[in-house]
Amino acid sequence: MMVTGMPQFHTFLTGQLPRKREVGQRCDTVIAPLRLGLETLDILRLRRACGSVAQGAGGASVSFLVPAGTADLWHLPGTSCLPGAMPLTPTDPRWLVAPAGAESAVAPTDPWVLRSALCEAVRTLNASGLGPF
Repeated sequence: MMVTGMPQFHTFLTGQLPRKREVGQRCDTVIAPLRLGLETLDILRLRRACGSVAQGAGGASVSFLVPAGTADLWHLPGTSCLPGAMPLTPTDPRWLVAPAGAESAVAPTDPWVLRSALCEAVRTLNASGLGPF
């Protein structure tokens, strides 16, 4: 079960919108199990705070792109954060939220917002009987 309470991660961003980046460059990847990841994706979309998101290898997970350096500070049970990002082309069908624009640049999700959404998703899934995580 995830621990909620004191933040275990402090955001790199200070009220700025994330800068767009080329696919797979200067991003880390937060990986969540499929059900938790899809619930988190819905929450982020409702908050209009979702960056580029892909389906993980084998379809058993969801991968959120976050700013580089997040892997050094990420600690949230039930998820993992790996340095670097999956090298997917902008037209790859595994994108759940694909890179947008003429340059096909990704806008990473703010790690603090992602952590908050993951914790909310855990509470929602546990309350509906689909947990624990």
